[in-house]
Amino acid sequence: MPLTVSLLSLCQALLVSGNILLIAVSPLIGAQLAPAPAWSTAPVATQWLGLMCATIPASLIMARLGRRRGFVLGNLTGIAGAALAVLALHTQRFDLFLVATWLIGIGIGFGQLYRFAAVEAAPEGGRDRAIGLVMGGGVLAAFFGPWLARNSHSLADTPYLGSFIGLGVLYLCALVLLAFVRMPAGTHDTSSGEQRPLGEIVRQPVFMLAVISAMVGYGVMNLAMTATPLAMAKVGHDFNHVSTTIQWHVVAMFLPSFVTGRLTARFGASRMIVCGCLLLIASALTAQLDAGLAGFHAGLVLLGVGWNFTFLPATGLLTEAHGPAEKARTQAANEFLVFSTVAITALLAGPAVSSLGWPLLNVLLIPMCAVPLVLLGLAFRVHRPQIRG
Repeated sequence: MPLTVSLLSLCQALLVSGNILLIAVSPLIGAQLAPAPAWSTAPVATQWLGLMCATIPASLIMARLGRRRGFVLGNLTGIAGAALAVLALHTQRFDLFLVATWLIGIGIGFGQLYRFAAVEAAPEGGRDRAIGLVMGGGVLAAFFGPWLARNSHSLADTPYLGSFIGLGVLYLCALVLLAFVRMPAGTHDTSSGEQRPLGEIVRQPVFMLAVISAMVGYGVMNLAMTATPLAMAKVGHDFNHVSTTIQWHVVAMFLPSFVTGRLTARFGASRMIVCGCLLLIASALTAQLDAGLAGFHAGLVLLGVGWNFTFLPATGLLTEAHGPAEKARTQAANEFLVFSTVAITALLAGPAVSSLGWPLLNVLLIPMCAVPLVLLGLAFRVHRPQIRG
């Protein structure tokens, strides 16, 4: 793999480290500042809302200015959001904190395109391995992110203020790495070539399979993951237990990335996606058995691997749905649909876990996985020649 792919992997690690920190502290900050418990996960939702708002502009900006300049802009936006979060916590203003997480979400929205940049920088035939290497950067984040969360949340007199100072430092480190990224010539010049109407692109079975799989995998994972800190706090687990559980969840999300590409190449994307959905269902069933630390760990590990086996094959599959001139619009449509789902699930997590409880919430996730499995099976039977694997 070229040096650029390795640098993008490190940028991904920094991005995910910041995301882990946010997952661990944002619901707890929301519980302190929000006017009602149902709004405790609103900061997580506004973060995903910012990501959703960035999806289409980020793809179009990078098509015009190039990947590196786009990533620099995203990290600068993240730094601005972290600075505003520090001010919001200092003044104890919930509304200002929501704006801060929205800006951070915009920065994350740009960073979500690291995986597509890796595909463009990879040698011919190295698509799945490049995606796996970049997403595998999350393994480093799985250890560094929780460590940063544990050691930064009490650095200042105001709880969690130090966490957002640390977040800003992560974005600054990414800016340094991006100074050495060199994308292949012509990767952002998409103005020439045949361009089909967007409606024709999204009606392709391969596009629908890729998007539905990513929506299911990310939506189910995000709802359960966002609710986890609140569910664990409710049954008496302390902050260190929460951060450790999130740590092993993130390890499970990203560690398989080093082999997911090879497995996808061998067994096909659709079989990997089915396996991922079954693992998500297994995670929901685990939540019915044990509310202790072991139960949370097992459920969140299954949740992480299930996400990996749905989201990564779907990313590779999406590249088969567009030509070079259609890349920006197709990726923008995919990101908008996927992360709109993620924003909605983040907003639902707080009220759902507060009113339903952790076991029942997970029961309701099972049909969310089972129904798409049926739809994907029908699509595969009808359009088999058009769907790889």
